[in-house]
Amino acid sequence: MEIRREDSRVEQLTAAGFPFVAIGRNHRCDEAGWVDLDFAGLASGCVRHLADLGHRRIAFVNRPEQLFNVGYGFARLGHEGYTTAMADLGHEPRAYLCGDDLASGEEVVARILADDPATTSLVTMNEAALEGVYRGLTRHGRSVPRDFSVVGVAASPWAEQVTPQLTAAEIPAKEMSRVAVELMVERLRSPGSTPRHILLKPLITLRASTGRCHPVPGAEPEPEFPDFDLDF
Repeated sequence: MEIRREDSRVEQLTAAGFPFVAIGRNHRCDEAGWVDLDFAGLASGCVRHLADLGHRRIAFVNRPEQLFNVGYGFARLGHEGYTTAMADLGHEPRAYLCGDDLASGEEVVARILADDPATTSLVTMNEAALEGVYRGLTRHGRSVPRDFSVVGVAASPWAEQVTPQLTAAEIPAKEMSRVAVELMVERLRSPGSTPRHILLKPLITLRASTGRCHPVPGAEPEPEFPDFDLDF
């Protein structure tokens, strides 16, 4: 589980010819069966959901720095999906790494609003910091979803225990585990068969944490059109 971009476990098992199935993937996992979540696609979908509601200043709250730096797939893929979607929409990406705890969630909100007080929304893949994110927004006078929207990739218990409940793409942990066992049984019964790869793409469940964009009073608005130098 928690496969890294470069993962010694995968390298060793592949070299030894030992049968395994990965929950997560990297380039070497193609030689074995794997099941994974489309983290890049889900992060992109979260951005586009906010953009459809009129949001343009959209921050991204990722996992802790140490996980990102060692190449954990979900952190890297989520970042790639977010930045690609923002670029495609012509918006400036602003991504933040965040610890897996309440205090870090509060702190990352302070950083986001210090960098750009006109931020009106964020996408998060850090469910453990979610309550802290909500507390941070409340501390800075931002009401969810009236004047700040939050959407994420999170398991339903995390998404449903905050108020308002989080609009989120589900992490289907039980289904991923079930599929991994099925792939492992297939591998053991038919060692010479071509490994199967299952990429799950759950839909975003609309709850109560996202709404239409309402620009922050007093904040400098983004230009609607590019600036041109005109000579007459």
